[in-house]
Amino acid sequence: EVQLVESGGGLVQPGGSLRLSCAASGFTFDDYAMSWVRQAPGKQRELVGTITTGGTARYVDSVKGRFTISRDNAKNTMYLQMNTLEPEDTAVYYCAAGPAVSAFDYGLANYWGQGTQVTVSR
Repeated sequence: EVQLVESGGGLVQPGGSLRLSCAASGFTFDDYAMSWVRQAPGKQRELVGTITTGGTARYVDSVKGRFTISRDNAKNTMYLQMNTLEPEDTAVYYCAAGPAVSAFDYGLANYWGQGTQVTVSR
């Protein structure tokens, strides 16, 4: 059974940090590009960033310099380190796996996680 399980979400004050994890199972993690996508209340899903099978990451402009995506293929896990969090970062964060990072630009993915809530508030 294919699974992507996000964890690490929660409530944090503005300026704080969180690290999300995405644990993969049931498929060959090394062969898949990965992404983080978020959806805020009343808004469309937004691609936060992607990472290639080789570990090259790219980000949406609004999180550049604050967020870092990494992956540990030995642990079948992807991470999202979020620093200097802002209230505008409040959303449900999803991880996704796909054949190439370009697919995520079109909202395409083979597998999705169930999401983890991140709330940035005083």
